[in-house]
Amino acid sequence: MKKIISGLFIFISLFIFAQEEGIKFDQSNFKDLLARAKKEKKLVFIDAYAVWCGPCKMMDKNVFTQKSVGDYFNKNFVSSRIDMEKGEGREIAQKFSVRSYPTFLFLNGDGELISQNYGYMEPSLFLSMVQDVNAVNSKEGSSKERFAKGEKNPEFLINIMKLNSNSDYEFAKKVSERYFENKPKNEEFTKDDVGLLLYFLKSSEDPNYKTFVAQKAEIIKFLPEESYNEFNNQMVLGKVVQEAIDEKNKKINDAYFLKIAEPLVGKEAAITKLNQTKLAYYEQNADFPEYEKAALEYYKNSEAFEPNELLKVAWIFSDNIKTKTSLKRAAEWAEKSVMRGETSENTYILAKIYFNLGSKDLAKNFAEQSKNIATQSGKDASLAEKLLSQIK
Repeated sequence: MKKIISGLFIFISLFIFAQEEGIKFDQSNFKDLLARAKKEKKLVFIDAYAVWCGPCKMMDKNVFTQKSVGDYFNKNFVSSRIDMEKGEGREIAQKFSVRSYPTFLFLNGDGELISQNYGYMEPSLFLSMVQDVNAVNSKEGSSKERFAKGEKNPEFLINIMKLNSNSDYEFAKKVSERYFENKPKNEEFTKDDVGLLLYFLKSSEDPNYKTFVAQKAEIIKFLPEESYNEFNNQMVLGKVVQEAIDEKNKKINDAYFLKIAEPLVGKEAAITKLNQTKLAYYEQNADFPEYEKAALEYYKNSEAFEPNELLKVAWIFSDNIKTKTSLKRAAEWAEKSVMRGETSENTYILAKIYFNLGSKDLAKNFAEQSKNIATQSGKDASLAEKLLSQIK
């Protein structure tokens, strides 16, 4: 009897000990997790997972249960596992741009993102990663507080630029401006520097534009000069575009735009930018007569454009344009896509254009192709079916 009791005691002791190993996850709501972290002066660790995710299950089984991992996390973090496809997990996924699983989020008590990492890791690598995260956060104050106090450390600025680029773009943009303003003029640019500069540069009036112009020689080490010049034209013309739009009448003043833009970038670049602007603006405002004119002008040399870009315009024409000559041009654009490779989408668009032109035999042929391709690939064939019923 004593042996049985002794054995049972050992079993229970081992069970309790096993329960104490690994990460202790707090399943409180998000607000309470932040409050606890702030009170305990810790970071929040969130295992952002999905129930169907294989690597998530491997982390749960092979890593989170390790005593060494649990000891470190339970001392330094408020930890939680949250399904990103249920409840408040959906809001968290959207806020922090969680697009793959598992994603590991590290937040401070103010809900600011400190670090974001991805994918299955072996226990040793996982521990190394979180120790680095904790070390970065060991300084006093949140990232925004440190920035507000004038922090200029380049590593710190790069880190919070990357961390906030999706969740708080405007803040990250301000960080980028401080980073490039304080970057020594004689210091070489890295590939990351160029990427960050271009990502946060939206206008020739941005503070970063001065760096973009001054550091051209550095930038074109990583970016073809032709691409640099094209990007520069877009920046320079951005303000001119805004000034040329008459919001009251929903029109673009072509003459004004060209008058200001041509001296800045040349006639050809100015006309290209004008037509691009008109296409986007008139589509957005559903002014299809103006869109039609702009498209015919811009795509008159269709050989210079990718078939998929032409297909999009052809689709807009098929839905909104009635002019026969314009529809014939749209048919040519759609045919380029079909010739590259038949899909349920491009054959449907071509069928609809032929139907609008009155070519019922051709319309029926391509509509049937669209229906068959859609059915075979498990896609929705309802548009093709509807068109076939109209043709009959």
